[in-house]
Order: sequence, then structure tokens, then C-alpha cells
Amino acid sequence: MIADLKPYPALKDSGVPWLGEVPEHWAVRRIKTLFREKDERSGTGSGVLLSLTRAKGIVPQTEASKRIASAEDLSKYRVCRPGDLVMNRMQAWSGMFALSTYAGVISPDYSIFGAIDKSDVKFYEHLFKAPIVVDQFAQRSKGIGSGFNRLYTPDFGAVSAIVPPLSEQVAIVRFLDYADRRIRHYILAKQKLIKLLEEQKQAIIHRAVTRGLSPNVRLKPSGVEWLGDVPEHWEVKRNGRLFAQRNQTGFGDLPILEVSLKTGVRIRAFDNSIRKQVMSDRGKYKRAAKGDIAYNMMRMWQGAVGVAPVDGLVSPAYVVARPFEGVEVRYFSNLFRTSAYMREVDSCPRGIVKDRNRLYWEDFKQIFSPCPPLDDQIRIAEAIDENTRTINGGIGRTLAEIDLLREFRTRLIADVVTGKLDVRAAAAKLPDETDESELLDDAEVLTEGGEETEDTDLDAVTEEAEA
Repeated sequence: MIADLKPYPALKDSGVPWLGEVPEHWAVRRIKTLFREKDERSGTGSGVLLSLTRAKGIVPQTEASKRIASAEDLSKYRVCRPGDLVMNRMQAWSGMFALSTYAGVISPDYSIFGAIDKSDVKFYEHLFKAPIVVDQFAQRSKGIGSGFNRLYTPDFGAVSAIVPPLSEQVAIVRFLDYADRRIRHYILAKQKLIKLLEEQKQAIIHRAVTRGLSPNVRLKPSGVEWLGDVPEHWEVKRNGRLFAQRNQTGFGDLPILEVSLKTGVRIRAFDNSIRKQVMSDRGKYKRAAKGDIAYNMMRMWQGAVGVAPVDGLVSPAYVVARPFEGVEVRYFSNLFRTSAYMREVDSCPRGIVKDRNRLYWEDFKQIFSPCPPLDDQIRIAEAIDENTRTINGGIGRTLAEIDLLREFRTRLIADVVTGKLDVRAAAAKLPDETDESELLDDAEVLTEGGEETEDTDLDAVTEEAEA
């Protein structure tokens, strides 16, 4: 069905250079004529605390995170109702919009809009995530001197938007929901495969980093509850005896590094709009030397840690740990990403709001880690590389397939909501589907914390600014 889609039969000049041609019967209006900002505050602090997530849209905060939110003053939070359009002002340039289906309260740093005329708000959620429109939001976002730019309501309202007839908005949303369910089905199947491969990999790594390579080695109690017994010739040390904190800034000419939950530390590629938003003040970023351990303070409990492959810069929301002599960082990077170690880390962080708890250096350095002799560390790291090579290859290929599916979905949505493809006939032929079980979540399986983890670095910077 998707392959049979064709362009609209008649087009016209939109009158907006960046929009180009649009279907002849569509209108073009500024967003301020379509949506009005709502600024109702809770006052009493009562109501369900909501979160705006990239993967799931608006959900109760308890669904957005595995952590439980602590009590906080919600009296100044904004009231959000079903049918409202919510915008994360600090992330509008990356398409952070969502239609709310919940009633509750949400962070005052978000903007809430109600439709002025009768509209299918879901259509505009899709439109405001289209790259051509997001680019306009990026150009109009304004900084406050530290690179954390916001899209304010007057600038949002000044952007032009395409306005199909209401019946066509409904048809477009119906078609995109149908296509999205099918794409998510394929993605979820591939993610289940990845989960199985990751479990195999975790078992190999956990055994190696906690018991070594010999099945007959004599064991002794480690004295650490989560660790249990360790080989008799190993030591157990606090991280502060293995690493020193590196807290160097002012190296603005180095490449930017990020910590991915999937791949550890890597060089981050930015397009021009993101570079403008995030990198206006590189001087505050921390230096990570090649071979240093770097971790995201708010995501270490999920395994957001790894080894810097080159000299580079990391977010101020990261901790950089320089290894002492006798430390093989590949061994410890594997250790820190095991499920058992992440559970131990999860018990340590501190914060005002539990969902934004941070693992500071002072806490990290107190955690106990097994410490084999250096030769053992090296052999274990090499054995892990060898024994997980095939698994990593399978994971990599499957992730690439998922990326292609997501790229196809993004391109399809953008082409449909901007009038490049006519879906009216296709939408009319769709079967009725009301089974909510088909509304698959394609971000859940990969432990992305409710927000797609390719954005780990960016989210860390943003949340640090808001805290």
C-alpha cells in the first residue's frame, strides 16, 4: 500500500520559500493563528505528574522512568489536559512535541497549547516533528549564554504551517497510525532478537569479570554483598583506588564525545542546527583523554559508561575518571556495564528528584570493584572481545536494520504531512483496528529509559541545565 502512494494531482506555490509547493487545496497559516498558549498553574499541586518523552510522548512520570519520583512542590506546574499540544522549549529544535491524552501537571519549562479552531492535533504533532519544520524551530530558538536554547511562544507562533482540510487531517493521521503500527511491529521483533543476544553477551561478560577465565579457580568471599565470591588471588578495591577524577575544561578544539547506552563512548556527529544549540560554549565541556572512563551521572545506572577512544570533550553532566597504573580500562568498562554493577550503582545516586539522581564522583569512588592482577584484566578483556565478537556482529546488523526502518518512518511521515504524498484513497481503504495491543512501543526493549538513547548526551546536557 505504501509503495502505491502518489503525489497530489495539483500543487501550488505556498508563498513560503522553505515550504515550496503544497497541495492546491491546502492553506498556509502562521502557527499563532492555529494554537494559543495555555498557562494554567496547578496551585494546589494535585494531579498526576506527567513527562514528555521522545519515545512515548506524554505519559505519567512513573511510566517514563523505572525510578519513583519523590515528593516535590507541584503548585507551579502547568495543568495539562487531553487534547493539549505540549512542547519542550529546550528541545523544540529536535522535534520534542506531543499530543497529551492524559490530564495532569507537567514541568513549567514546557509550553502547552490548545487548538484555536477544530483540528486534529495529532496531525500537527507529526508536522512539528518533520525535519523541514524542525529546522525553522532551530533557527528561531534563542540561547541564554550557555548554549541551552529555547523556542519561545512568539517565535513558535511566527512559523508558517501547512493546513489541510480537517477531513484530510483525520485521514492523514489514520494512515500514519496504521503505517506506524506495522513499522513498530517489525522493529519490536528485531529488538526482541537483540534482547536475546544481549542476554547471552551479559552472561559471558558477567562470568568473566567476576570469576575470571578458569572454571577451576579457588574462590574466596569478596566481602561485598552484590559481588559474592571472587578468585582467591584477586583483590577488591574502592574505585577511588583505581581511578582519579579528571576535571579539566577549556579544551575547546577537541572533538565532542557522547556516551551511548548501546556502544559506550564515541565521537558525536552533529548537524549544523544541533551544533549551534549544544556547542555555543565548548569551554565548559570536560576533557576526556584517550583511555579515560567517562560516565553520564544521570544514566550510569543504565550503563551509560565507556572508554574514550580519542582525546575529546564530554558534557558537564559527565564524570571523567583517569585510570591509575595497573588498571586495564577495557576490563572495568565491561564490569561497569554488567547488570549486577548497574544495580549497585542504582542504590548510590543522590538528587532532589529521584528521576534526576546523579552519581557524583564522591559516590562513585566509594563503590567496591573486583580488581584482578593486570595480566588477568588484559586476558579477560581480550577473551570478552573474542567471545562476544559474533554476538556483537549480530547486534550491529540488527541495529542497522532498525535504524533503516526508523529512517523510513521519519521520511514517510514528513512526506505525508507536508503534502508530498497523497494518502486519501489509501486511508479510506484501511480496515478498522481498535486493538490497543498493536500500539507497540519500539523503544522499550533496548533499555532506552523511555527516551531514545541515541540522545543520551544531549539529554544529559539539557537536564543538567534545567536542574
